[in-house]
Amino acid sequence: MRAFDLLTHQEICSELGQRCRRLRLQANLTQLELAERAGASLSSIRRLEASGQSTLELLVRVVQALHLVRHLENLLVLPVLSIADAERDATTKRQRAASPRRKKSA
Repeated sequence: MRAFDLLTHQEICSELGQRCRRLRLQANLTQLELAERAGASLSSIRRLEASGQSTLELLVRVVQALHLVRHLENLLVLPVLSIADAERDATTKRQRAASPRRKKSA
């Protein structure tokens, strides 16, 4: 496994595609069988494994088809909040990111 901190986004995608391939082979599935289980096209599975190019939805479908959904729970984990932070967040949930304020020209 490679440390994602040191990789470009293309390299991370490629690594994830390679991991999908290894996990498929460990499950003793052909690309066609995985495509059928995931409800995807064979070409989508081939592209995912070869280059890591995929949609997020396809990646989730593949993970589900491989019965590895539990591993997704550790993806993008939100930080644990203090009680005070949790109470504050309960009243004001952020809907959008704010852009920097522009100064009005005179």
